[in-house]
Amino acid sequence: MMRALVLFCFLCSIHGWSQMETEVYLFDLGMSNGKPVLSNPKNISNNPGYDNQPSFWDDDHVLFASTREGQTDVLQFNVSEGSTSSWLTYTTTGSEYSPLRIPGKRAISAIRLDVDGLQRLYEYDLKNSTSEPLSELKIGYHVWFDKEVLVTTVLVQNRMDLVVIDLEQGTHTTVFQNVGRSLHRIPGSDLVSFISKKNANWEIRSLDPATGDTKKIADTFGQQEDICWLNGQTILTGAGKRLLTLDVDADDADWETVMSFGLEEINNISRIAISPNGKRLAFVAEDSPAKIIQKQVEAFNSRNLDAFVSCYTENVEVRRFPNEKMYQGTDNMRENYERFFENVKQSSVEVMNRIILGNTIIDEEKAMVDGREGHQVAIYKVENGRIASMTFVFPDGPLTDAETIVQEQLEAYNNRDIDAFADTYAEGIELYNFPNSLNSKGKSKLIQQYSTFFDNTPDLHCEIQNRIVIGNKVIDHESVTVNGRIIEAIAIYEVENGEIVKVTFIQ
Repeated sequence: MMRALVLFCFLCSIHGWSQMETEVYLFDLGMSNGKPVLSNPKNISNNPGYDNQPSFWDDDHVLFASTREGQTDVLQFNVSEGSTSSWLTYTTTGSEYSPLRIPGKRAISAIRLDVDGLQRLYEYDLKNSTSEPLSELKIGYHVWFDKEVLVTTVLVQNRMDLVVIDLEQGTHTTVFQNVGRSLHRIPGSDLVSFISKKNANWEIRSLDPATGDTKKIADTFGQQEDICWLNGQTILTGAGKRLLTLDVDADDADWETVMSFGLEEINNISRIAISPNGKRLAFVAEDSPAKIIQKQVEAFNSRNLDAFVSCYTENVEVRRFPNEKMYQGTDNMRENYERFFENVKQSSVEVMNRIILGNTIIDEEKAMVDGREGHQVAIYKVENGRIASMTFVFPDGPLTDAETIVQEQLEAYNNRDIDAFADTYAEGIELYNFPNSLNSKGKSKLIQQYSTFFDNTPDLHCEIQNRIVIGNKVIDHESVTVNGRIIEAIAIYEVENGEIVKVTFIQ
């Protein structure tokens, strides 16, 4: 962004409860040919800040943790009564997380994180609005096996261990070490599922709370630890914008994608819950990367340093294109921008164009700094609801009509004219994967690769979804048809002396 250029030029002349922006979505759930089908989507939190950890009180009421007035309380969403919401807790000395209905009671349990750092599991009586601790252990997550027995994860050093708590007997027993947060009753059984993180390949395992015996069920999908059970044999998990299922009874069981979400709002699906009657499903999704980027733009324009820095990961990498390190970490970022705000009376940035591809956002910006105007581009990578890296592209290349030669290259590509295509490139053309991984060098190799590609792809066609031109660089968001498939990518072309000398791809 121009902010980095300003700094580069003018100045040179919570415990693990991640409070990222998340929302809770609710769907009607049906089945077709044994596969889940979702319909009637609702954002039932629709709230700035942290909304997470949904569970069902009953078929028509969803509980989840939601941020209000600087703390996190338990909110209940009522589907049957006009989609209304009501707060169940308001603890001024702490915040509540992971609410669950307590079997046989008009009460909920939730993890309370007090302002003094004490973390315990509490019972909240909804009849008289009182609360009391259920255990002195530092519990991270929990599930009710029955009205007296809890299966929990307890924080031990830098890991969580699986602990069975018997409230009637007043006992707690550690049955497994190094587990994840996802705990569920397995339908039609007297078992609870949990996630083992002991090995590089995470496992879904079953636990018999009565005996402490555990057994492997399946491997997780990658390292996606949030699951739920559609029924006694089918597991559902989320990955990115996808929902996947696994039939644990199948001989050749493997994860299968059953739904992909095209909505920009739904990213990194987690914390999945299903209603008791199996007709509703809720999950958590992170805010769209574009929304996170816009939030930091607005924080910069309002000169709100805390809000600005909070948009970035602690180890954020700030680079100059393609891979020249400027600085790393939010401590350095805070120091730089604090000094900038002290030395500049007026500053603002306007996003002129924005390219969105997955968790990559590219902004073309115009900035005003004490009456001086600047122009640059920022490439952002968003991970887990925060900006993990930003790479700045400055208009400092040689003056050239870059867009014309890139357009000629595009037309030759769509015509599958290898001679005209190759004529737009320099002899030493270099092709990279972002940020700086060399894939190919030299025109002869480019001709060899693309000749075969053109010959084998009769339906080849590229459409430009968006384009940014800055100095000698052209940044294209491309949609390419290849043998019936559509592939999206971003290409950054660099032009010198009327030829393309370098292309960097982002996918």
